[in-house]
Amino acid sequence: MKWAKKLKLECFSFFWFCETENGVINVKSVFFGRNDRVTCSEGIHPQHLSNTECSQIGTGNFVKDRCNGRKACEISINDIYHPDPCYGIHKYLQTNFTCVPAVHLIACEHSYAHLTCGQGEVIFVLGANYGRQDTTVCYASRPPNQVQNVYCSNPTQIVAQRCSWERNCTIYSSNFIFGDPCPGTFKYLELSYVCLNPHSE
Repeated sequence: MKWAKKLKLECFSFFWFCETENGVINVKSVFFGRNDRVTCSEGIHPQHLSNTECSQIGTGNFVKDRCNGRKACEISINDIYHPDPCYGIHKYLQTNFTCVPAVHLIACEHSYAHLTCGQGEVIFVLGANYGRQDTTVCYASRPPNQVQNVYCSNPTQIVAQRCSWERNCTIYSSNFIFGDPCPGTFKYLELSYVCLNPHSE
């Protein structure tokens, strides 16, 4: 399996993507705060760079839940800014992630996602999200008001709990299984997985 490593430093915007056709994001480490006076310091008053022991706990888990298994991922600073780890200090987000080849599936609401691997292999789910983050996915025959909300995100471990380490797995994309993160919006299940040989080192 070929992994493409990427180190991203974001001063103002937070957007990552994998350039390969079948690559998906696998976050390795995340830092949000400030640990030096140089990074993202252009045009910033020295007073706002003074605390170099500033880091936010829990950012890594949040970014992993939001981005793992997706081809592209965008996070608003408002999503990670609170609680503020060091008030008055100019912060930045540094993310170390890989792009790993994976099977990427989308199942519209009220349909099934079928995960399958070859003989002697098992499923390992990299990430799954139920909601809507794109107006052009699962939009056919739907009124505009049901596909306009693209800020509907519900990262879920349910797919991994049900399907990882199985050879075949089918899961229903519905509010009954995943809850309803945005009532009135037509949602879809987006997931990525790889097939592993459980006996290989």
